Amino acid sequence: MVTQDTLRKYAELAVRVGVNVQPGQLMVLASPVDCAFFARLCVEEAYRAGAGEVRVNSTDEYTDKLRYEYEEQSSMASIAPWRIQQKQDDIDRRCCFLHIKSSTPGLLAGIPGEKLQAVRVAEELAFEKFEYYTMANHGQWSIVAVPSIAWAKKVFPELEEQAALDALWAAVLAGVRIGGNRDAVAEWQAHITRLAENSRKLNTYHFQALHFRNGIGTDLTVGLAKGHIWEGGSSRADNGAVFVPNMPTEEVFTAPDKCHVNGRVYATKPLNYQGKMIRDFWFDFRDGKVCAYGASEGEDVLKNLVEFDEGSAYLGEVALVPDDSPISRSGLLFLTTLFDENASCHLALGASYPENIEGGAAMDRKQLEAAGANQSKEHCDFMFGSPDMQIDGILSDGREIPVFRNGVFAFPE
Repeated sequence: MVTQDTLRKYAELAVRVGVNVQPGQLMVLASPVDCAFFARLCVEEAYRAGAGEVRVNSTDEYTDKLRYEYEEQSSMASIAPWRIQQKQDDIDRRCCFLHIKSSTPGLLAGIPGEKLQAVRVAEELAFEKFEYYTMANHGQWSIVAVPSIAWAKKVFPELEEQAALDALWAAVLAGVRIGGNRDAVAEWQAHITRLAENSRKLNTYHFQALHFRNGIGTDLTVGLAKGHIWEGGSSRADNGAVFVPNMPTEEVFTAPDKCHVNGRVYATKPLNYQGKMIRDFWFDFRDGKVCAYGASEGEDVLKNLVEFDEGSAYLGEVALVPDDSPISRSGLLFLTTLFDENASCHLALGASYPENIEGGAAMDRKQLEAAGANQSKEHCDFMFGSPDMQIDGILSDGREIPVFRNGVFAFPE
């Protein structure tokens, strides 16, 4: 069973390294009601770090499920004006956002896909103007995970509830480098340096495209945006604070060229999207756009993803994760993107991050799109890495440089 001391170390890591709240700053904490025990520790750590104010916005996925089951779609898709005003006020105050994730995979399996889509679209339209604040790293943000019994039983169905919860806690804490006598802060600093070095190597090549191949049928060429920049590990907000958006993180990532993606890609892990599981899915791309797709399960919500808006049928991110990452070596399928994306190379349908374009943080959306960076209200990662993944970087003169061989980095000496 996880100890109070360990939980406090995790909260400290989330607040001081993850979101890195600054003296006098407002921290907005989004937490499931079942994670109140951890949220309280984060609140305390934030005040100890000098936060001027901490506000907790509580959520409950089971109440949300009841709403989907009983409430009219038109009512659920009506966004209260006070919610929009509150978000505006938070951003006007240059807040930072810390999110605690603990969702149950597949909880909304029985809800019609059309209703899920209508509510999600309404929320994205209502809050669209605020997304750029975090997408462009104008303010700090971070996401951490807290296990629940419901989630743990999905990951370890063969174990009793408490044993499953203990096993998931052990896996989550290992993923964020907490345990025993480990100095988590020092390990994270060293880890961020390693990711920055991988980004530096990739940036020296100025690849025009990447070619992905593996034994299950992926054969995909992903063009890279003009002036693309590889990033990984940490980001820097406008106030100078360095933060870690995702904990754990094992990726280096950049922006594809929206209109220059061609071929087929097969997902290697399930995707939990809109509360439903999508399994055994694939996409065909032609001139950047998804032109065909399929899945053995969850094709209705896969359709919701592809057709969310005009940009959700195009790629906004390509991320490289070696098959020997700690999350991958665990051998676990966490059934949440926060962890599973750190066990596998992944792509994202939807918006690109401005930080992946040279000077992108100062560009408007039209300028970013002109550079090849996709624009969308959606950003959804899916995993396609494998132990036999081969990646070649294609230079502007057509030469190819090995990037991955058999699932791991293979830069020339």
